[in-house]
Amino acid sequence: MTDFNDAYPFAAIVGQDEVKTALMIAAVDPSVGGVLVFGDRGTGKSTAVRGLAALLPERKVIAGCPYGCEPSPSASSCPHCSLPGTPTKAINVRIPVVDLPLGATEDRLVGALDLERALAHGEKRFEPGLLARANGGFLYVDEINLLEDHLVDLLLDVAASGRNVVEREGLSVRHAAKFVLVGSGNPEEGELRPQLLDRFGLCVEVSTPREIKDRIEVIKRRDAFERDRDAFAAAWDKETVRLRRRITAARTRLAELAVADAVLEAAARLCLALGTDGLRGELVLIRAARASAALAGAKTVGIDDLRRVAPTVLRHRLRRNPLDDTGSGVRIERAVAEVLPA
Repeated sequence: MTDFNDAYPFAAIVGQDEVKTALMIAAVDPSVGGVLVFGDRGTGKSTAVRGLAALLPERKVIAGCPYGCEPSPSASSCPHCSLPGTPTKAINVRIPVVDLPLGATEDRLVGALDLERALAHGEKRFEPGLLARANGGFLYVDEINLLEDHLVDLLLDVAASGRNVVEREGLSVRHAAKFVLVGSGNPEEGELRPQLLDRFGLCVEVSTPREIKDRIEVIKRRDAFERDRDAFAAAWDKETVRLRRRITAARTRLAELAVADAVLEAAARLCLALGTDGLRGELVLIRAARASAALAGAKTVGIDDLRRVAPTVLRHRLRRNPLDDTGSGVRIERAVAEVLPA
């Protein structure tokens, strides 16, 4: 697992509010289905994702389990926790953020036979892959639009089932692999397969800052970070702690937030107006609005919350209209103004 402890502080990122909000929503409610960040090179896409690791709260896992099992009855099916005599002591660990490197092999992703142990001791033993390490956390794929097709198929299968199944070389292993998928890339280098695009709950488009003052501030902060990373992180520590507490409080508050029928109806009318396929748009729209309300400390989910998250939830779900050359963002703004007037 990549160590993001020395990553650029999330709180120090200049602008990019939509990216930061989308990642925080996914941290509050993983059921939104992940985040896709598309944009120009050098706009801080990877920086934001890697900085998120410092904001994530802790979770309980069984000590020593390489699959990150939580103390629950489902752990009885874990290849490690189901072994007779295995201790079931629970410990607190930070929710993981695992980096899938470009060019990673299938064995690196799903796991494989431990060759060293097999050759030295003649023992067949499974070496867990990145999917095991990401269980209960985030799996980050940079340049996701360049990911090989067979790895995309694997991610789709595991994301749908929540389990990783490996049957090869005389091994048969099944383990939990529930994670929030976060991807980033440059659309100029290739489009994402529709099946994978549909798995992302939120989609954010990032552009290079146009304001001189923002560009200067980015340069100043990055230069300060590169000169003395520890001092720079310390300067932003209070804001980092504040954001972490905000996410933790929102996760606790989430279950208390009810969604009124009027808000459900508004979400359905908006998706109908935009012609989105299926019902996933409505489901993610409601979940994202609820997480947004929880982050804001609200007691109810309102129409304003729908307006706030609609572009992020729906921009990648619109059908291409050959008679309308306006961008998806403009189409969503127009539909929100018509269906959900302020």
